[in-house]
Amino acid sequence: MIKLENVYKAFGGQQVLDGLSFDVAEGESLVIMGPSGAGKSVILKHIIGLLQADDGLVDVIGNNMSTINSAKLQDLRRDMGYLFQHSALINWLSVYDNIALPLRETTDLSKSEINERVMEVLELVYMQDARQKFPSEISGGMQKRVGLARALCTRPKLLLYDEPEAGLDPEMSGEISRMIRRLKEELGVTSVTVTHSVNCALTIGDTLAVFEHGKLLLSGPPPEVLNSDHQRVREFLCAPID
Repeated sequence: MIKLENVYKAFGGQQVLDGLSFDVAEGESLVIMGPSGAGKSVILKHIIGLLQADDGLVDVIGNNMSTINSAKLQDLRRDMGYLFQHSALINWLSVYDNIALPLRETTDLSKSEINERVMEVLELVYMQDARQKFPSEISGGMQKRVGLARALCTRPKLLLYDEPEAGLDPEMSGEISRMIRRLKEELGVTSVTVTHSVNCALTIGDTLAVFEHGKLLLSGPPPEVLNSDHQRVREFLCAPID
């Protein structure tokens, strides 16, 4: 589904990705962890096509993201959902209209078909009763759920989560993580998640990848990584980062 092979990316002479390589299989949930400023979100931006590698291969669902044309990229993004770190809801649109927006802008679905899709994803995230509310009228955790519903509404093959627990208290963070895991199991969607939270990684990840200075330090099943003898991985994961 996703393949990064010897990917390099620098900004202003600073090497952010330094020969990074990993694969994500169809249906797999990969969690990426690393120190702040290490370039975790840069990886997501390469996958969605907002950035291009200086060198190396980024392949997403059979598409080389360095050579893909704009029309094909637009089509590919219909197969992707993105949950932004701070939800990125539009304040003057209702919950319903925030979710419906990508369907109205990128599909030819009828009004009734859009309504069916919106109500379907609202039910998935338990937000049916808040559909007419505005973002300012709901909590941060509810905003995350709306953002998740919006990411799901196009029925994507691939979901990208940028710190889904950011800005939430531990209880709500746990709820969002469990919801992401439940949706993964119910829908079978492939996902890549960037997080600082070990609890989030343990809840949603099939594979945990820890990287630093643009290089992969270790990857594997979360319990295996957490119990590894890799000194730097242990130092990072045992730090108070939640």
